[in-house]
Amino acid sequence: MVGSTIEIDLAALRYNFSKVRELVGQSTAVLGVVKSDAYGHGMLPVARELESLGVEYLGVSTCREAAALRQGGITSPILLLLGIEADEITPVIKYSLTPAIFRSDVAKAISAAALAADARIPVHFKIDTGMGRLGVPHAEADNFLELIKSLEGIRLEGIFSHFASADEHDKSFSNKQLERFRRILDRAQNLGFNPRYAHIANSAGVIDLPDSYLQLVRPGLMLYGAPPSPELHSPVTLRPVMTLKTRVLQLKKVPAGSPIGYGCTHTTSRASLIATLPVGYDDGYDRLLSNKGEVLIRNRRAPVVGRISMCLTTVDVTDIPGVEQDDEVVLLGRQGDKEITADEIAAKISTINYEIFCNLGGNRKKVFLNSSTPEQN
Repeated sequence: MVGSTIEIDLAALRYNFSKVRELVGQSTAVLGVVKSDAYGHGMLPVARELESLGVEYLGVSTCREAAALRQGGITSPILLLLGIEADEITPVIKYSLTPAIFRSDVAKAISAAALAADARIPVHFKIDTGMGRLGVPHAEADNFLELIKSLEGIRLEGIFSHFASADEHDKSFSNKQLERFRRILDRAQNLGFNPRYAHIANSAGVIDLPDSYLQLVRPGLMLYGAPPSPELHSPVTLRPVMTLKTRVLQLKKVPAGSPIGYGCTHTTSRASLIATLPVGYDDGYDRLLSNKGEVLIRNRRAPVVGRISMCLTTVDVTDIPGVEQDDEVVLLGRQGDKEITADEIAAKISTINYEIFCNLGGNRKKVFLNSSTPEQN
């Protein structure tokens, strides 16, 4: 069947995980972030691979994601990074999940449900040290710690926060956040808490802020082989995990002055050879790449010409000798010694590599290569 193929190289994932270990050492635990379908890379296969590598924790956004992992056989601890609603306590207990807490009403409800079930639920207390999103404001952390102390049904396993700008060269605000976080950890200790994990380091922190490693780090993007920012000079090399491929569906010779695609936004300036590809914005290949993107054919770059449509894209292969129908085309990834990265694509449309991965891979059928686990072979 014609169309696009997302390939996920699990050997590259293993390599990137080894680079995380190389940076943080064996004494710092690793939480692999697999939320949002592992940034489009396939949540369950990625989680299986990370579990086989000995990851200490997995991070997801929702109970639904966590339930899918448990139903797929994942036994590693799972942190619900966005917390839960009060009506989601049943699956938390059923699947032995660890919710983030930052709302007093939910913390009380978790404790009450745990006591009713003769259980004690581990939780991670989320503090806002300057990100301005989820979390108890750092100035109010003491009051929330006192609340946690009064709730017998929960066990404070972790305290965490999130960097707002660790992917920037200027680390002044990140260092301020880290200083605030450390003060709260000291206050928690003074109140009698001894949580197993304190964590604030995301991928950017792992790469460029070794002082932030603490007891656990939370790499996400770097596991998938991309830097969190072009500003960072990584001390380790990473290998991209995702490739988007398709094939030439049709070749067409057109004369000079021929319009191409919806709206006739490209007109050939010479006699041209146009390759039509069975991939479009329905596949996550952004329409903003119209007349901007490039693809790889026969180890050469070919420009996207005309508007990208729902299921088709046209490229000019006039200057590439020998192109034939059914030739392999790479839209993201490597072909021969050439490569198109998510950062390159993101720069063309003024976005970030995270969005490129999520849009291309999210909830689409994938081919998993080089698995080390029996389920994927």
